[in-house]
Amino acid sequence: MARLDFTVEPFHEGRPGAHVTAPIEALTARGVEVDFGAFGTSCEIDSESVAEAVADVVRTAFANGATRLTIEVAGGDGESA
Repeated sequence: MARLDFTVEPFHEGRPGAHVTAPIEALTARGVEVDFGAFGTSCEIDSESVAEAVADVVRTAFANGATRLTIEVAGGDGESA
């Protein structure tokens, strides 16, 4: 398993736009349980699916108006990948 954390900008307090919600929906469609927080979004995902999941996040965020995207992936041993 790997941990995927990402933050999508621009930030609009209390009203996340499609640039934030579309990547969450894309991960949910993959069967991933997503934790949406005030300062970012995270999930645990099968290590073999990380590349495709990151591609979905990038594609859907920018297609829906994101101006910046910060992504961190950590492997099962806690090391950043």
